[in-house]
Amino acid sequence: MTPVPPAPTAAVTVVGLGADGWAGLPDASRTALRVAEVLIGGPRQLDLLPPECTGQRVAWPSPLRPAVPGLLAAHAGHRIAVLASGDPMFYGIGRALAEEAGALRVLPHPSSVSYAAARLGWPLEDAEVVTLVGRPTARLAAALHDGRRLLVLSADATTPGEVAALLRDRGFGPSRMRVLEQLGGDRERVTAESTADDWPESQSPGDPLNIVAVECRRAPGALRLGAVPGLPDEAYEHDGQLTKRHIRAATLGVLAPAPGELLWDIGGGSGSIAVEWMRAHPSCRAVTVERDPARAERISRNADRLGVPGLRVVTGAAPAVLAELPPPDAVFVGGGLTAPGLLDACWEALPGGGRLVANTVTLESEALLADAHRRRGGELVRLAVAHAVPVGGFTGWRQAMPVTQWAVRKTSDTPSGADR
Repeated sequence: MTPVPPAPTAAVTVVGLGADGWAGLPDASRTALRVAEVLIGGPRQLDLLPPECTGQRVAWPSPLRPAVPGLLAAHAGHRIAVLASGDPMFYGIGRALAEEAGALRVLPHPSSVSYAAARLGWPLEDAEVVTLVGRPTARLAAALHDGRRLLVLSADATTPGEVAALLRDRGFGPSRMRVLEQLGGDRERVTAESTADDWPESQSPGDPLNIVAVECRRAPGALRLGAVPGLPDEAYEHDGQLTKRHIRAATLGVLAPAPGELLWDIGGGSGSIAVEWMRAHPSCRAVTVERDPARAERISRNADRLGVPGLRVVTGAAPAVLAELPPPDAVFVGGGLTAPGLLDACWEALPGGGRLVANTVTLESEALLADAHRRRGGELVRLAVAHAVPVGGFTGWRQAMPVTQWAVRKTSDTPSGADR
């Protein structure tokens, strides 16, 4: 039998460290820190190490992420140990190091989330974790559903107050909040417990190392937002340029967002398609193109309010601005169909397996979609919605303008521009 060669030694060891510092580390983690020639971490973490850790101490600069390649290169050939908070591979520095250093030896510590779930008696699989470290507070809004439990990773001591303000603003003022500080350490404590409505604005900030536990409760009369496409039209600020609820739900169903995918939303209007694409999964991404500056600003406000502040809004006219965008997994065209070359530019940008969906209510654009359907295939449908309205003392139907929709999937063997 041929002997199996030993696994190569990782150039970088990542050591998870808790609020209990050196005392809470197992022997393997202590040994890794003692033998390291270079110790990289935040000032607070480096200060927790005893004198027996003799390696050169290097504090992370700010911003941290761009500095990772340079620091690793500067200390190449030395035994490097990087200090991380809790579990390095859970919203920690481990991800960036894995992308840059390749092979890693990771020695995790229980995360603050694990400690919080244990202290609260919450099954961790039933709670949603939302990190606000280096991210806008508005992203919390996408996770707000009545009865849900949230564990919010705080950026600093001001985060709990910001969370309370957002809950009140989004109609979740009755939600119960608890702030847990220094989890796993000698100074561990629950410093505050209240509803968001009763959260004292004058409360002094506590320890920056904290996590906020939220039990979501929607206020009576607050707008209910579901977890699937087709949010109420009232959820959006708009000037009439809005893909209405039922058409929006049908359109998102055909676009079929999947985790990690990128959407181009052309002719954004109010941004509803892009917003609900991103709400489908936290890793979904979208770029919306809108030529009207006032509408572009409105899209940003809608994205912020509905919990997807990462939506990128490009102010400009398609197809001119499309060359500057990253390749999409799917494209939705909700406006500007008559712009010369737009549909062809969107088609050319799609990879094999990409989806293109276009909606229109005008005869001129409908003719373009019929021609595109003839040349490229796909599915051409007409969507019609009618609402019951009073007719004198009775009730009748009021028909909304029908929407013609073309949906097509680009197969890898479809020649560009080929007639079908």
